[in-house]
Amino acid sequence: MAETWNKKEREKKKRQNKKEKAERRQERKENKSAEFEDMIAYIDENGNLSSTPPDPKKKFSIKVEDIEIGVPKQEALNPEDLIRTGVVTFFNNEKGYGFIKDKESDERVFVHINSLSEPIQENAIVSFETETGPKGLSAINVKLIK
Repeated sequence: MAETWNKKEREKKKRQNKKEKAERRQERKENKSAEFEDMIAYIDENGNLSSTPPDPKKKFSIKVEDIEIGVPKQEALNPEDLIRTGVVTFFNNEKGYGFIKDKESDERVFVHINSLSEPIQENAIVSFETETGPKGLSAINVKLIK
């Protein structure tokens, strides 16, 4: 069968790609990669990368005993610090839940009817403690401030 123009073009393109690939391979052989020393990067005393090694005079050692692994112990909190105040922004008596807006942090805290010491209504000022529930903060020991 006779070769069509398309076949000739495709073959020409393949030969051209093969030739370019051989040239790139030859170029890589001639230009070897940089020396190992040129590839090393150092970190200076401020934590920045640099091409020069750090000054040994500025080096200081850290004792292994001084390194703390984990979370440091938390100091005991005063019971007064745990009690917060806020305003009841929403409360549904039928469903038995609502939300309190904390005065200090302006965050909304969920409150359930089981954690109330006395009945509350909207816009009432209350004192409460918080605990982490399954869906975030929830108020406990809720008391009306008169």
